[in-house]
Amino acid sequence: MSAPRSSSAKYSFVVASNRLPVDRVVDDEGNEGWRHSPGGLVTALEPVMRANDGAWVGWVGQPDVEVDPFDNEGIHIVPVPLSTSEVEEYYEGFSNDTLWPLYHDVIEHPSYHRDWWNSYKGVNKRFAEQIAEIVEQDGIVWVQDYQLQLVPALLRELRPDLTIGFFNHIPFPPVGIYAQLPWRAQILDGLLGADVIGFQRHDDASDFLRAVRHIKGFTTKGSTIDVPVDDPNAPRSRKGVTVRHVEARHFPISIDAESFEEIARRPEVQERAREIRQGLGNPKTVLLGVDRLDYTKGIRHRIKAFGELIQDGRVKVEDATLVQVASPSRERVDTYRMLRDEIELSVGRLNGDLGTITHQPISYLHHGYPREEMVALYLAADIMLVTALRDGMNLVAKEYVATRFDNDGVLILSEFAGAADELKQAVIINPHDIGALKDSIQRAIEMPKRERSTRMRALRKRVRDNDVARWSRSFLEALDRHAPRNARIDPTGAEQHREAQTDNMSIFDQDAQTARAAEDTREARDA
Repeated sequence: MSAPRSSSAKYSFVVASNRLPVDRVVDDEGNEGWRHSPGGLVTALEPVMRANDGAWVGWVGQPDVEVDPFDNEGIHIVPVPLSTSEVEEYYEGFSNDTLWPLYHDVIEHPSYHRDWWNSYKGVNKRFAEQIAEIVEQDGIVWVQDYQLQLVPALLRELRPDLTIGFFNHIPFPPVGIYAQLPWRAQILDGLLGADVIGFQRHDDASDFLRAVRHIKGFTTKGSTIDVPVDDPNAPRSRKGVTVRHVEARHFPISIDAESFEEIARRPEVQERAREIRQGLGNPKTVLLGVDRLDYTKGIRHRIKAFGELIQDGRVKVEDATLVQVASPSRERVDTYRMLRDEIELSVGRLNGDLGTITHQPISYLHHGYPREEMVALYLAADIMLVTALRDGMNLVAKEYVATRFDNDGVLILSEFAGAADELKQAVIINPHDIGALKDSIQRAIEMPKRERSTRMRALRKRVRDNDVARWSRSFLEALDRHAPRNARIDPTGAEQHREAQTDNMSIFDQDAQTARAAEDTREARDA
């Protein structure tokens, strides 16, 4: 952490998200520090921000904590404080108990409270004011995710000179579901303040465009929305109304595939993978689920299907183990506490009914792990189960594929996860169909090595070719087309960062690159 700039500092490129890319940590002696947050979004945007003198605006993750702006590893950090009541109402309430279930097809019933909505408006206004204060004239702003959907319009009102992008990391629901939201028009107005609105899937963008037509009555053509404005200098629509053109389309997010493969190739990580299998009793098949503990992830469905396979005698309990990592999530929300109780009861019952003295069918782990341990788990797993009932993307599926440089392993992937649009060589399933899910698991267990290898090579090529740097670059290039000539952003910062990494590549990394080139040759031959 380095000294902050002047309080009047201005930045040409600003990213805003609910959480900052750093976590505040306090040691036993009360000394405050900051720890870098791992994640694809941070990885994608760091080099772009450095190349464009960028700042990141967000909450520190703890209530009633006010922190002055500071610099961290070359990125300017601008914290936005939240009170305890705002965390309860804006974040846990409206964001996660209203919008989250609504946007995930009402898998759980959303709660609608006017106090939550008022808090959501207040926090979004504070974010917009903070951004407006620090961004340069004709600057570019990229707002992230469903917690900040009002920010684009609020920011445009404060700073009409700005070019504004918004990316929705979660699904956008069909209009029949979205229309249930009492504040449906206000949310659309907020989003339409952006110049470019990004979604994970083509269907999400289409659902948004239908909502705009149905609820707001605006004209759309392809991915372009005509938003009426009072600006006499703006273009006119076919109906003669002065409009601003807003672009809404899909930009599927991804991961830093290269970094996951680099970790997977480390000898100590591979040794850890062998230790994990040995600790599980060296079963013939290790199945793995990695999720936040959330009702959208289909954890109950995969546990039920796996348990029935053993009960039916189709899989021997000694031959297979399901490792379920369920990291804690929103544990102050009642729905999540009840979900944890239900899953842990199911796991305990299955282990009690089906386990033996030497073997438990399910290894359940309710905590998170560092990235190296997760990569070791991916390497140890013969089958990856992604059974989401509704998911914007699901990056776990891509992480599993990226680590499998051995071209082995089977990915079972829900058709309701955004990743299914890209990873078509996975075994695609409907998680609600327990019978078909059981058949798919058995098929994966019995799949010949040649088929596993063919599928995995194709999956790996897709993930490598469409990594997180390409995602950020494609969005920023779209946003750049809306910016005035004197405010163009350099969306190639991520590529420059990769070139620098290549220039400083270790012998180990060069070996990995050589192995990938050989793999590409094999793919071309098989094709």
